[in-house]
This record gives sequence, structure tokens and C-alpha cells, in this order.
Amino acid sequence: MSDGSASDGRRESLATLLGGRRGAVDASLPPVAFVGGWLAGGSSIGWGAVAAIAVSVMAGVIRTARGGKPRAVLISLAAVVVAALIAMYTGRPEDFFLPQLLSNVASALVWAASIVVRWPLLGVVVGLLLGQKTRWRADSDLVRAYSRASWVWVCQYTIRVVVFGALWVSGNVVALGVARVALSWPLVVATIAVSGWVLYRCLPDEHPGLRQPRPGCSSSAEAARSRGR
Repeated sequence: MSDGSASDGRRESLATLLGGRRGAVDASLPPVAFVGGWLAGGSSIGWGAVAAIAVSVMAGVIRTARGGKPRAVLISLAAVVVAALIAMYTGRPEDFFLPQLLSNVASALVWAASIVVRWPLLGVVVGLLLGQKTRWRADSDLVRAYSRASWVWVCQYTIRVVVFGALWVSGNVVALGVARVALSWPLVVATIAVSGWVLYRCLPDEHPGLRQPRPGCSSSAEAARSRGR
């Protein structure tokens, strides 16, 4: 029987470690503001851009006041400004969502590649959050579990690419705004929940948990050797 600390680490919620819901909610506000401004201004991209940037600034001020990192706030604001400039330059309001579409394409490819090279990004992120750096890679059970759970994140980005891509091609600005909300924090919460379930499901029952990587061979290999003795 494992001790209490190991059991707690074993069952620790991935949602607790990753969080992300507040940031996802904040990220969905500027696109909604853009669509609202665009509609209120009689299909004016300029009004949509002003509304999106204004809401992004307000959300950034609130996040900073609540202890958010200024760097993250500035990056979010810069992303909204770039999206607005692209839409104004092309004259196509749907192009406000183009950076989001492209970033999800890139994310899906990077996450998939990380699994192939056995550096699953979910493990990289959780390892950094737990202060483990790369020690988790010495535990083949963790590497395998993180790899399988990372495929859930690949699916998340792929879903966005398919939906955003179809709506962007059709030029449906309102539907893009709705999809941006529907596929932000609800999808993030679902992805964290499912990937957490997959992660713990793939770990052997006797594994001490995410906070206690076990260097060396996997427990399944050890069990096989024990049966062969």
C-alpha cells in the first residue's frame, strides 16, 4: 500500500495543476466584442476593431489588478491588435479570426510532433509546473501516459481548425464569433478533464503519481521480469 502523500499525488486533478479557464474566458471576449462592434457599426471592420481592442484592454486591466502577469496581458492585447490590423488591411471581417485559425494549426502540429519524438508537451508543461524540469522523462510510465493524454490536446486543436476553417472559408463572421466562445473555455475544460482521465488511466495502480517520477524501466517491464524469475 502506498503512503498518503503518494496517493494524493496520484489523484491530483490535472485541472488544479493547469487551470486555464479564466484565461480562456478572457480570450473569448475580444472576438465577441469584434462581432458586436461590426454588427452595430453596419458591418464596419473599424468599429469591430475598436470594440475588440477596448474590451481586451479592460480585460487586461482587470487581470493585472487580480494578480495576472503583465507579460501575458500584453501578449493577449498584441494578439487582438494584430488580428484587428489584418482584418482592416484585407477588408475581410472574417480575417480577424485568421490568426486564431493559424495558431491552432501550428499547435496541433507541434503537439503531435512532441508525441512522436517522445517529448509530449503535456509532460513538459506539468513537469515545469511541478518544478521537475525533465526528470519525468526518466519514468517510462509517465512518458507513455503523458503521450497518450497529449493526443487529447491534439484533438482539441484539430476540432478548432476544422470548425474555424470551414466558417472562415464561408465568411460567416457571426458564426465565427459564436464558435470562438463555444470552443474556448468549454472545450478547454473538457480537454483538461478528458486528458486528466486518460493520464491517470494509463498509469499503473502502484505508480506513486505525477509528483514522484520513478527513474528506470516501467513497472510493466518490472512485473514481466518478476514473473520470469
